[in-house]
Amino acid sequence: MSSTPSPALIRARAGIFGIFGINGFLLAMWVVHIPSIEHRVGISHSTLGSLLLLLAVGAIAGMQLSGPLADRYGSRRMVILAGLGLCAAVLGPGFATNTWQLGAALVVFGFANGALDVSMNSQAVEAEQLYRRPIMAAFHGMFSVGGVVGSIVGFGTLAIELPPYVTLTAAAAVGLVAVSIFSRPLLPHTPHHSEATESEQPHGHFSVKVLALGSLAFVLMLAEGVANDWSALQVKEDLGVSNAVAALSFGAFSAMMTVGRFTADRISAAVGPVAVVRYGAIISAAGMLTVVFSGWLPLTLFGWALFGAGLSGCIPQIFTTAGNLGSGSAGTNMSRVVGMGYIGFLAGPATIGWVTKIVPLTTAMLIPLACVLVAAGCAGVVRRDSPTAHRSHS
Repeated sequence: MSSTPSPALIRARAGIFGIFGINGFLLAMWVVHIPSIEHRVGISHSTLGSLLLLLAVGAIAGMQLSGPLADRYGSRRMVILAGLGLCAAVLGPGFATNTWQLGAALVVFGFANGALDVSMNSQAVEAEQLYRRPIMAAFHGMFSVGGVVGSIVGFGTLAIELPPYVTLTAAAAVGLVAVSIFSRPLLPHTPHHSEATESEQPHGHFSVKVLALGSLAFVLMLAEGVANDWSALQVKEDLGVSNAVAALSFGAFSAMMTVGRFTADRISAAVGPVAVVRYGAIISAAGMLTVVFSGWLPLTLFGWALFGAGLSGCIPQIFTTAGNLGSGSAGTNMSRVVGMGYIGFLAGPATIGWVTKIVPLTTAMLIPLACVLVAAGCAGVVRRDSPTAHRSHS
């Protein structure tokens, strides 16, 4: 195969970029409207927390179903179905008027989002295999960009006091148009591609490898989930600053996550996926150590930024490795790894909440520190031995 990608492959890559971006946009549109929807429905924070668990259950179910379906019918078809489903599902929370309606809406929204997560990552792995070089991390960077755009739009519409159902209806319309456009150039299904790859490794190899990759995704996404939900509170509690100043910590973390995702592919091409995970995790550990021991705001913000920079390239390496274990089961492998990672993402914030009943919040940050240190030690898991995968370094 030529090292120069064909025009069709370039268009497919652009389409995948668009799908990742619209996914981040729609998810952010829901997140920024959580407080106003909570008020509209008239529920407590504790009830909302329970309902968000329903969203998580729906997401995990969507992930596990979409993987095998992507293997059978192609990730392109699943991206279209899940993408259109997510556009419709984002309407549900905006129109909910009671607890039961909101709960049902969140299950559907979570299911569609989980299905799209797995299918678009499967499509991204297929594109990366054809490119013969790392391109996965940039897709995740585009998801972050979509999230930033959604947050800005959402805050703007909230500022002019538009009802959530109006904004979410507009977001759904934008999503429908975007999915229709971006899905056209996606890669078609090629079921015959899997047979040679799968015959070279026993099926049990995939199961052990998938479990190892899923465990690595679990600890890394646990650390990421902690940063998402607790970074601002950690700075506020530890340094006694205002809410606005404390929010800079999450801004520093998320900004470096985004920047890092757009640079991780070049780094991976140069040094290999194992080094990206190993040294990225070590950088994250250095950042979290800074957070734990710093008593000075600029240094603490630097620590959170370093934590995000180190984490940014790790998960894309895991997903790419999962997708290259055997093309015939790429979607299934992806669904398992993404599902385990998602459980970690949810478990992290909850675990910190429980631990803070015993120790101060900053001390509880030793948990994500331990997670990234474990990831650094286990980075060899992402070494790729599939013939279709690009080169790997130790």
